[in-house]
Amino acid sequence: MYEAVPEHSPLGKAVSYRDQYAPELLFPIPRLGKRQEIGIEGRLPFMGADLWTAYELSWLNRKGKPQVALATIIVPADSPNLIESKSFKLYLNSYNQTQLSGSDELQTRLVQDLSAAAGASVSVRLHLPDTFTTQRMHEQQGILLDTLDIEVDRYQPDPQLLRLDEQAETGAAPVEETLVSHLLKSNCLVTGQPDWGSVQIHYVGPQINHESVLRYLIGFRQHNEFHEQCVERIYMDISRQCHPLKLTVYARYTRRGGLDINPFRTNVPQALPDNVRTARQ
Repeated sequence: MYEAVPEHSPLGKAVSYRDQYAPELLFPIPRLGKRQEIGIEGRLPFMGADLWTAYELSWLNRKGKPQVALATIIVPADSPNLIESKSFKLYLNSYNQTQLSGSDELQTRLVQDLSAAAGASVSVRLHLPDTFTTQRMHEQQGILLDTLDIEVDRYQPDPQLLRLDEQAETGAAPVEETLVSHLLKSNCLVTGQPDWGSVQIHYVGPQINHESVLRYLIGFRQHNEFHEQCVERIYMDISRQCHPLKLTVYARYTRRGGLDINPFRTNVPQALPDNVRTARQ
């Protein structure tokens, strides 16, 4: 029995692509280790989910004719495992020459296999070709930090960069605002390949200095960690350094291998955001 650690996943390794249904290709990785690294013990300080979009999904009908679809997959943040993305891609490719009775059978298999890998109930929504014209594109809304003229010399995440505005430190009233940056870049934990993303931070609490947030986010540029782990690190660092009453962190990463991953973490009970792609996705 192998240990489910990133080094044992298909990442960075030559693989033979399988085109017949193979759920065993899915590689779950426990969330616990990385959460302990950022100081999360016991009950989670947030709720949310990882919103995946699968753009390369195809199978055969019973007559052997290829079918295609898009899929939105929602993995709850409280699932014990995340699903390593290359294994997810290989698993989806295993449908390429698999005959199914229809999209309902595909959805049933996806829910069953992904839930087993995540260790929690995963939801799947298929978008068939007759609904492709309804697919939307929408940019994250908020105050764009990227226009700030700042000097940067740190490219590893440093929570000490985060600070409050001076008026907040003197007891000013809490503020509510949403900050957005497209300059988030991290690297794959195993291969070191770049992962590009945009991040939206909504909070209620003491005024956070905008330049400090931008420097902090740019600090992920040479940091190796999976998407989900980066977002949880951002959430915990802002929470500890700036003490907001309410906090939501939502990142949308560009796709790789026909998949994008969009982690959403919040301490405010609310509906999950619509999984709508941005221009870069």
